[in-house]
Amino acid sequence: MNKREFIKLAGLAGVAALGNPSGIMAAAPAARKGASVLNGNVKAPFEVPPLPYGYDALEPHIDKATMEIHHDKHHGAYVKNLNDAVKGSAFESLTLEQILAKVKPEDKAVRNNAGGHFNHSLFWTLLSPQKTTPSDKLKAAINETFTSWEKFQEIFNTAAKGVFGSGWAWLIVTPGKKLSVISTPNQDNPLMDNIVKERGTPILALDVWEHAYYLKYHNVRADYVTAFWNVVNWTEVDKLYAAAIK
Repeated sequence: MNKREFIKLAGLAGVAALGNPSGIMAAAPAARKGASVLNGNVKAPFEVPPLPYGYDALEPHIDKATMEIHHDKHHGAYVKNLNDAVKGSAFESLTLEQILAKVKPEDKAVRNNAGGHFNHSLFWTLLSPQKTTPSDKLKAAINETFTSWEKFQEIFNTAAKGVFGSGWAWLIVTPGKKLSVISTPNQDNPLMDNIVKERGTPILALDVWEHAYYLKYHNVRADYVTAFWNVVNWTEVDKLYAAAIK
């Protein structure tokens, strides 16, 4: 399969996964400045947040073409389909985090697309073209929980590589203020009270859907997982960790 064929396939596959019967990938809506779903105040209609860096900023670890398709097409489709799914429902008046807390397994369209919107909005902020390092406080907590930094990375990598099909790997802060590594299928996430087994506040996330890496890494997910550590925005992870343990 060449790059052009994969781009076409990725677009169509994203639509199919979201239940879009038209077969056309939605374009990304214009971003609303300062309207990040991560601030907890944004309600429908939701919009795709702009990337905090250029499409090519994460190269060579994550390529420009992947970032452009992933952000504009895939994330754009989740937002479009989420707005359609919540329109006229009890979810329409809720913030995205409130939707995640209330959604149930039977709310399939809302579950998939609300998860997709939140997960990607968070994911973009957790990547950085600048070299960053974790704070001493976070490193100490990771060493205490996982015995060493290397062991933490090993556990996280195993979670990411072990997702069957599509999903995410997470570092979360549990309700008991402890760190834990988990994975979720599809677009589920640790804020979904009625769906996930281990709930928590996500502070690090890795998207292991094929569209996140297939153009550059093909079917070798392990290489993508390894490359991810070169672009982690530890400054943002530290902020999320500090907020979660207050």
